[in-house]
Amino acid sequence: MNENQIKGTAKDIAGKVQETAGEIVGSNKQQAKGLEKQVEGKAQKAAGDVQDAAEDVADNARKNR
Repeated sequence: MNENQIKGTAKDIAGKVQETAGEIVGSNKQQAKGLEKQVEGKAQKAAGDVQDAAEDVADNARKNR
């Protein structure tokens, strides 16, 4: 795992917690902020996944020379 995958997953989890807390206290604003964090986290993790896949391709190309 790379840094973007880790940070993205953490941000997604934090967003879920914030969304749930917003539901518990009845705050639509906190729910929305939590959903926003989840989207950001998923996007960051996806970027990390792409980066990881690119590194794997580069490693395989080096091995097959």
